Amino acid sequence: MTKGLRLRHLSFHGPGRQAATLSFGPSLNVIYGASNTGKSFVIDAIDFMLGGKGPLRDIPERVGYDQILLALQTLDGHSFTLVRSTAGGAFRLFDGLHSDVLPEGDGTILSDTHSDRNEENLSAYLLATIDLSHKRVCRNKRGDTNSLSFRNLARLVLINEEEIIQKRSPLSDGNYTADTTNTSVFKLLLTGVDDSNLATAQPRTPEEQSRSAQLDLLEQLIESRRREVKELAGPPEELEDQRERLGETMRSQGEMLATSEAEFKDAAGRRRDIARKVEEGRDRLTEITSLLERFTLLETHYRSDTERLKGIEEAGSLFAALGKGVCPFCGSAPEHHRKVECDFDVEKAVAAARSEIRKIEVRQTELAQTITTLRKEASSFERRLPLLEQQLTAVSGEIDRVVAPNLRQLRTAYRQLADKDGEVREALAVYRNLSDLEQRKAALEREDPSGEGGNNAATVEIPSTTADKFARVVLSMLKDWHFPEIDRVHFEAKTRDLVINGKNRTSFGKGLRAITQAAFTVSLLQYCRQYDTPHPGFVVLDSPLLSYREPEGEGDDLSGTDLNTHFYGYLAALQDDRQVLVVENIDPPTDIQSSEQAIKFTRIEGLGRYGFFPRDPSENEPGATTAGQS
Repeated sequence: MTKGLRLRHLSFHGPGRQAATLSFGPSLNVIYGASNTGKSFVIDAIDFMLGGKGPLRDIPERVGYDQILLALQTLDGHSFTLVRSTAGGAFRLFDGLHSDVLPEGDGTILSDTHSDRNEENLSAYLLATIDLSHKRVCRNKRGDTNSLSFRNLARLVLINEEEIIQKRSPLSDGNYTADTTNTSVFKLLLTGVDDSNLATAQPRTPEEQSRSAQLDLLEQLIESRRREVKELAGPPEELEDQRERLGETMRSQGEMLATSEAEFKDAAGRRRDIARKVEEGRDRLTEITSLLERFTLLETHYRSDTERLKGIEEAGSLFAALGKGVCPFCGSAPEHHRKVECDFDVEKAVAAARSEIRKIEVRQTELAQTITTLRKEASSFERRLPLLEQQLTAVSGEIDRVVAPNLRQLRTAYRQLADKDGEVREALAVYRNLSDLEQRKAALEREDPSGEGGNNAATVEIPSTTADKFARVVLSMLKDWHFPEIDRVHFEAKTRDLVINGKNRTSFGKGLRAITQAAFTVSLLQYCRQYDTPHPGFVVLDSPLLSYREPEGEGDDLSGTDLNTHFYGYLAALQDDRQVLVVENIDPPTDIQSSEQAIKFTRIEGLGRYGFFPRDPSENEPGATTAGQS
């Protein structure tokens, strides 16, 4: 009986969170719709649940979800569910299909690391379900072999949006030392024969062992960088373009920011000047008010002193007019009065009073002038201060309502651009580091006297009859898909890739590379089922119809063809022992859309399914923002 697996459910769970669940059936499954809704993340999650090391992409929508369930079913009807933390680590295995509700109990623990020494790991468990346990694959020209891991198979059935357009063989992941292993796995699927019986060359010398250890270390570092690269926004060329655009935007934003800073400084300077004038005016008005109060009191004293002195003057005049009498000061009778013995002299007293009155009158005049001047000054301040206060309010309002908010917005935007520029620089540094590691590794491989270095895939030979049969399956499929002017296809052993109509597959534009990569992957499934050789039984493709959306020129544009219709029609007619999941942005034909196994992510609240994850209610709150699911 044919062995194989079928994806059934993928679900995310978290405390207080509504489960995010997708269900899959046999034959064709389609997820399509708007960008940033979680379509590509579904593929990342499936890969993660099939042993991918991660880290799982940290998108905002998955915050709060801490467990992932992947339910699978073998073609002979055995169902099981894998549970894993979103942080990674080991798996828990449960019997039966679980999706909306977490399974009870602890399950069986399966390590996330492949080992051929025990069966308690995910890779060994999955390989057993497809009858590929304890298989070995060649890894170099010496004939050394590795135990087959399910991850060796995963890269041939899970094709993400980056891999599907790469300018390299579908059997290459960019790691030259893995080319032999990848080709050996491909041969195993085509023929059903592994490399257990390969004869190993003579033991290696200490120098070879040292070189091998260095290569292993470099490979580990390269793999680590590749995992980082998976999290980056795009390939180096796109990042360089993005950096240039960011630089231009930052320069433009910097000029706007400088202008806004100058406007703010000018407005703030005007506000300070006006505020200083208002403060000085208020202080001077307070001082004038205080002086006027004191001077008014002084004027009252002057009037009082003047009245007192005038009284003395009038009294002296009356005293002189009364004639001789008893002296009011010494009490002497006129006949006994002696001026020598009495200090009082009426005439002198009157004269002194008059002199003092004149002095006071002069001071009163000066005081009156000062009071008049101060009152005029106070009146001037009372007229000017309200105008200054209005100006201060207007300038402050301009700053608070326009200048400051605009400056804050520009500062925030510039800071965000600077942060993004820093991220791009870091990403480019990761690529440069990866390139450096790969160059060092390639140099070591070239120094290898055994000839193991470089592209050593030639040690694994695909039988020509097998390669020819595979090429015929691809040709038949491309004809069924109505691939333009398809005439011939053959598998080139040297490049380990297809040659279509006499042209290397990698020479096509990225749109045609995507659809032909899809043809390679689906043809491998079809071939294995047709010739009864092992295969996981499912294929996952992200953006195979890129030519309809982002063609590279006229020769890469399929929008005027009916390939889209025949592509989906072909996959929909697959037998139940095969399963294909297609993730696309463009809508499939109407008959495919009506299928229960076609799901549209709309990104529109209340219309169909919003995205992979249920929409967070907080997104409806004012000021809430959403970073897209991809």
